[in-house]
Amino acid sequence: MSDTDRGAGRRTPPVPLRPRPSRPTRRRVLAAGAGAAALLGAAGRARAAAGSDPAASKPDAPEPDAPAAGGPGPAPAGLAPYACYWFPDSLPAGTPGPGIVWRSLSRWRPEGDPDLAHNTATVPLAERFTPVPANRTARAGQARIASLVSFAPTAGNPSQGSATADYYALTHWAYIDELVFWGGSAGEGIVLAPNAPVVDAAHRNGVRVLGNVFLPPVAYGGDLRWTRDLVRRDSLGRFPIAEQLVRVARTYGFDGWFVNAETDGGDSALATRMREFLRALRAAGEPHGLRITWYDAMNATGRVGWQGALNALNQEFYEDRAGRVADTVFLDFRWTPQTLSASGALADRLGRSRHELWAAVDTESRGWDADVPWDAIVPHTRDHVVSYGFYRPEWTLHHLTDRSPGAFHRADDRFWTGESLDPARPAPESSWRAPATAVADRSTVAGLPFACSFNTGHGLRWYENGEVSANTPWNHLGLQDRLPGRRWVVDTAGTRPSVTLDFADAWRGGSSLLVSGTLTAPVAVALHSTRLPLTRRSVVELVHATGSGPVAVEFGVAVREPTAPGEPVPYTWLRTTPAGAAGAGGAAGAAGAAGWRVARAALAPLAGRTAYALAVRVTAPGGTRVVWRLGALSVHDGGRTRRPAPPTAAAVDRAVRRDGRAWLRLSWRAAVPGPDGRPRHYEVHRVLPGGGRRFLGGTCGTALYLAEVPRAGRERAAVFEVRAVDELYTASAPARTALPWQP
Repeated sequence: MSDTDRGAGRRTPPVPLRPRPSRPTRRRVLAAGAGAAALLGAAGRARAAAGSDPAASKPDAPEPDAPAAGGPGPAPAGLAPYACYWFPDSLPAGTPGPGIVWRSLSRWRPEGDPDLAHNTATVPLAERFTPVPANRTARAGQARIASLVSFAPTAGNPSQGSATADYYALTHWAYIDELVFWGGSAGEGIVLAPNAPVVDAAHRNGVRVLGNVFLPPVAYGGDLRWTRDLVRRDSLGRFPIAEQLVRVARTYGFDGWFVNAETDGGDSALATRMREFLRALRAAGEPHGLRITWYDAMNATGRVGWQGALNALNQEFYEDRAGRVADTVFLDFRWTPQTLSASGALADRLGRSRHELWAAVDTESRGWDADVPWDAIVPHTRDHVVSYGFYRPEWTLHHLTDRSPGAFHRADDRFWTGESLDPARPAPESSWRAPATAVADRSTVAGLPFACSFNTGHGLRWYENGEVSANTPWNHLGLQDRLPGRRWVVDTAGTRPSVTLDFADAWRGGSSLLVSGTLTAPVAVALHSTRLPLTRRSVVELVHATGSGPVAVEFGVAVREPTAPGEPVPYTWLRTTPAGAAGAGGAAGAAGAAGWRVARAALAPLAGRTAYALAVRVTAPGGTRVVWRLGALSVHDGGRTRRPAPPTAAAVDRAVRRDGRAWLRLSWRAAVPGPDGRPRHYEVHRVLPGGGRRFLGGTCGTALYLAEVPRAGRERAAVFEVRAVDELYTASAPARTALPWQP
């Protein structure tokens, strides 16, 4: 059937009505692990293991006695933990490919999961608020965004980051409502649990994360028995796989399931059973806050017939006579302006929000060049029709030739903010309607203490107090900061400088905020939208460095919001003064390392007020070329010196030693929560024979896998330290453990 016959002549749908293996489609196996051949998933894993970060070949590789955690060498089988994936019950015929483990969800038990501590997210879902939008076209309380992202292949997706910066380090959480951990394949597994770093980063920013149930099209190896396994009742009439899905989500700490039934060949009885299964899944998950998103594929006939709409054929999977079945529906790419309008009207009649419908937007192959009739979803001149869902926005990384972190974030900023790179001043619209121009941003920065070191969750090195503590590329989204949601709102009467996240230097983590250019007038850079209660003891501390030219730095606090969307934020500007030798928030370390300085401003004049927004203003002599970095920002009640409680019972659980290197699993008991709550995360260092330390990795949980830790000379044992780190990046005393080397 032609595209025009399907009512989609305005654009070519990403998939034919009956997917054919010979024709490339939106489910390309290489990126998603979602397709017919597990072999391609293995190829993807090989590429990820080899890495493609340009820093990997630079001459600043670690010295021989420095640990190179997570390196690309061959790991001992069965030691490295990976994100979990299953089949509902029965397994495919034959033998799994290299690196693939076939598992039955029906047989899974938390107590029998050896990777449980590595795969459990620990950051609770934060509450969000919506500030006054930065421009006049973004709407609060209307369209929202769901994002379907494949972070890695299905099999071999590391549980706790890896030793490459070539990673989709999503940071624009402010515009996202729901993230789906996309993937699955007939050769690997079709039920995916998100890995912990993704969930921890999303939760810190108030974004829900859903696991994925992918019943593949027959053309991609789908087998209808897997659908029947999923919806099977037991002798008591219960749905055992529904109960297992709830148990998995609660155990691993994520927020529900995206159910995608695309295996054709069913009948109306199977469709009825699927609806009953969804209802059972929702009933079991609702007391725990779990959600279900249904993908528009199987319809009431039991056959797969993508509607591109909410209509009589698929309504029962969203709302039936007994009430709510799914929380949201992801409408297939075949939608038209007419079908979306009718879908919204049907949701209204059902007493549901039309913004619970996600209109699929395919960005996998063309990104911001995708041909989308935006007025059908988010018109400028009337209420939004429905919400929209991005399919594979990690295009912002994968389309690049230069896949360095800096290049990725420049592309990702353009995707979410638009060509102007300033949500308060959108560029004249071309074919791309950037999310920042349609959807109001949200924030979770609502309590003290608060700190940000502009760490994106990946980098070319790891920095501590302005010094390099690990010289190897890395990624771990769980270590990501709550970054400014509006990137970047810049106010100046002169020439606008470049404002970006940069990876050439940092105070802490892997990146810093860089302002560079010729300053012909003061430049104000908006940072976080907040709801911070200020007291007489409240202070702000900035850690910054000037690469060229003298600058004066002021700190901006807005104690009221703008009067309307698009109006300027009314900042009160405070001069900063040099502070002592402590880092931001009282973190240990001498200021001045690599040119870093600490500045402070007292917020006592604003006591009793609420800080609604934070900003910095940089001034330089007219026409001066400036390279200025902001390495850290913290707001807290001054005088705080107490360190967090340390973790306890650090231990090497398993280890393999080979050729002077070790692969091992560490674990520890969580630190006792302090006055400011549980630790933000934990950091693991190697103690070197000369007394120095090297950063090996971090996690929000209580277990970490370390790869290829080298023996330092003839040391008798490798010594490891684990520290709890609080919201101001103050580290606890260490918990120590050691791995003896074999003679």
